Amino acid sequence: MSRTSLRAVALADMNGLRTRHTAEFAVPRERVIAIAIVAAMIGLFAFALYRFEFSLTRIINGIGNLGSFVPLMFPPSPGSWPRAWLFLHALAETVAIAFLGTLLAAILAFPLGFLAARNTTINRVVQFMSRRMLDSVRGVDALIWALIWINVVGLGPFAGVLAIMSSDIGAFGKLFSEAIEAADNKPVEGVTSSGGSHLQQVRFGVLPQVLPVIAGQILYYFESNTRSSTIIGIVGAGGIGLHLSEMIRTLEWPSVSFIICLILVTVAVIDAVSGRIRRAIVGPVPQDAH
Repeated sequence: MSRTSLRAVALADMNGLRTRHTAEFAVPRERVIAIAIVAAMIGLFAFALYRFEFSLTRIINGIGNLGSFVPLMFPPSPGSWPRAWLFLHALAETVAIAFLGTLLAAILAFPLGFLAARNTTINRVVQFMSRRMLDSVRGVDALIWALIWINVVGLGPFAGVLAIMSSDIGAFGKLFSEAIEAADNKPVEGVTSSGGSHLQQVRFGVLPQVLPVIAGQILYYFESNTRSSTIIGIVGAGGIGLHLSEMIRTLEWPSVSFIICLILVTVAVIDAVSGRIRRAIVGPVPQDAH
């Protein structure tokens, strides 16, 4: 019997098939729940578009306004040599904020990662408390931490360093703990079979496995924090962000484009350098991963 004929016979006997195989034709409960979740998400998406007054007309008009002042940004120019040096000094300050903030966060999060990891923690209570603390710190954005630290220690790059450090402790602690939990248990078993203590199991069984991963994560965050340091500088936490905000406020568009070019070049250089260092530490990416 051909496939067409078989389908015609099945359609003609559809009621009988439903009666004889009720379970196979019933809609699974999981599928009903999945359809309900998708429908709820689509409804929420449509409500959000309506609630926030989404409008293609406003987007098109905004792009038109963008085209009116973008030509004013060319050619990029600082205006004078003293101002160019001022911008370069502020850019170096931004990179320093990112470097110090990332390094301090990594140092503080390193022991917290071991306490939050299931296979290296002291007990379940400590693990639970460590994870909840990291979740709480991680839930506050760097910009909010900058506003908090500015009110605590005043304006300037010191507040920026504290803001980057505070926002990254939670993220580093979570990433470090996940890397520790994913470590192979065989080296730990080897240390245990030779009479090693719990501390020696962590030192010789876990630490050599996770250090390259942790180093790669720190380098990636340093690159990302260079951009974050620019943003928090706008609210007074030091660096090039403050000058960028002032140039936008006074409509000095050639200086704005000059600062943006400086930031882009700096991020590209840091990305290239940190990428080489990550590959040197972690090793080349296997071809199968592509």
